[in-house]
Amino acid sequence: KLQGASRRSASALSWTLADGVIELALHREPCNELGLVSLDEFEKFATDLEGMQAEAHALIIYSELKPGFCAGADLRELYQRSQTMDKAEAVKGVRDFLERIHHVLNLIDAAPLTTIAAVHGVTFGGGFELALACDLIIADKMARFCFPELRLGLIPGFGGIPRLKRDLGNAVVRDLLLTGRSFNATKAQQIGLVSQVVGEGEALRAARATAVQLGKFDRATAAAAKRFIKPIPHEELRREIDIFCELFARPAVQAGLRKFVESTDALPYLP
Repeated sequence: KLQGASRRSASALSWTLADGVIELALHREPCNELGLVSLDEFEKFATDLEGMQAEAHALIIYSELKPGFCAGADLRELYQRSQTMDKAEAVKGVRDFLERIHHVLNLIDAAPLTTIAAVHGVTFGGGFELALACDLIIADKMARFCFPELRLGLIPGFGGIPRLKRDLGNAVVRDLLLTGRSFNATKAQQIGLVSQVVGEGEALRAARATAVQLGKFDRATAAAAKRFIKPIPHEELRREIDIFCELFARPAVQAGLRKFVESTDALPYLP
């Protein structure tokens, strides 16, 4: 159990607890793609989080990498693993992965402390969904938000649709989901997705200042308020997994993944 001022490091994530604030740093090159290694470490973090909650009032999630917060699922790994299995096995593997990551994100979503995503640059797909699990998103002005899954014939699979529907109007949800367009930080703030836009490179500093402010208030009151205004949409989350798995089995999706994997672009997920 992490106590006082302490740190735990792994290959994709590191986390610290100091002065009542947990900081979860993402640092898997090139842009924190979420694959099996990251998922294993997120599960370890989730276990630690349950132990740290009694001592903490805030959690900040941020990226140490220059390109951005998180580019989403590790599509190369997903494709390569699916090629070693028959279709039924591949779909079962995807379902298992999604159920595990949903479990972690649900724990973050429901944690009885205030959670802040401090984002910059690429905040796409699963990275966007990780940010949506947090209570507040503080974005530097260079942040961009996008669900690029449509280009692969998929929908977001890490809980993004139900969480967006909970937080925003359906017009915005449909725009992000059906067009694949990206929103900049200013647009994201205008539509109520982002609570604060700050200068380039300033998101973590602003998140830390916010966490200090949160420490002045009664924790039990904050936790009760959060439970009241932020219900977890469990039924829709389960349905999202079902739809993703149905779509994943289609040949068009395999073709889209192959095209992505074979792309010579340095960052093929950019619009």
